[in-house]
Amino acid sequence: MRPDLSFFEAVAEAAAAETLPRFRIPVAIDNKEAGGFDPVTEADRAAERAIRALISERFPEHGILGEEHGDVGLDREYVWVIDPIDGTRAFISGLPLWGTLVGLYHNGKAVMGMMDQPFTGERFVAEPGNAMVWRNGQMSLMRTRTGVALDQAILMTTSPFIFPDTLASSYNRVEKSVRLARYGCDCYAYAMLASGYVDLVVESDLKPYDVGGLIPLVEQAGGRMTTWSGGSPENGGNIIAAGSAELHAEALELLNRSG
Repeated sequence: MRPDLSFFEAVAEAAAAETLPRFRIPVAIDNKEAGGFDPVTEADRAAERAIRALISERFPEHGILGEEHGDVGLDREYVWVIDPIDGTRAFISGLPLWGTLVGLYHNGKAVMGMMDQPFTGERFVAEPGNAMVWRNGQMSLMRTRTGVALDQAILMTTSPFIFPDTLASSYNRVEKSVRLARYGCDCYAYAMLASGYVDLVVESDLKPYDVGGLIPLVEQAGGRMTTWSGGSPENGGNIIAAGSAELHAEALELLNRSG
C-alpha cells in the first residue's frame, strides 16, 4: 500500500520536533569518517528514529534504508529511503541549507519524495503527477525552468572540491560553460531546481539516501535526473539533475567528453 501526502506531513513534523530544538545551539558532533570529516549529531539520530517509528507503525510491510540506523527489507516492494538531516555541515554551522529527506521506492523506482526545511517553513513534496511546495502554509505547484541553454544556466554543487581528480576536469568543463555557479546547498539545490530558480545540479559519490527524496521532486516538476552515465539515480553515484531534457543532454555530453 502506498501512502498519501498526509503521511509525509506527519513524518516531517516528527522529524522537525527532533531537529529544530537542536538547531543553532551547541551540540555534540561525532565524526563517522576516519580519513576525513563526516559529521553526525544527536539531531540526525533522533530524527531518523522518529521517522522510522512512524513508518514501522503505519507500514510494517515496507523496507527502510536509513543513513544512521541501518537497513531493513531492501528486497521488499516498497522501501523508504531516509536522510534525517541532509547537510549536517550546514546544520552545525547554523545555516538553514539543510533538510530532512524522505523518499519512497516502489520496486526500486523513486515514486514519492519530500525535502522539509522546518526552520524556513518550506516543505517540498512530490507524488506521481505532482510536485508542490508549502511555504508558511501556502501551497503552490513546482515547475522547472525550461528553454535555458547551457551558457545561460545557473549551476549548483555542494563544493567544487567534492570531485576526485578523475572527475574534476569533467565537472570543470560544465562549470566553465554556464552563466553562474554557486556552492554549498546540498539538498536545497535540488529543491531550487524543481522550483525553477536553478537549472543544473552536478555532484559525485552520493548515496541512495542523498537522492531518494529528491528524485521525485525533480522529475515530477518536469526535470531530468540521472547518473553521469545516463542511468537511473536511485542507487546514488555521480549525479546530474537538469531543468529540462535538452539541458540535461547538453551538460551530460560535456561531462562525458574525453580529453
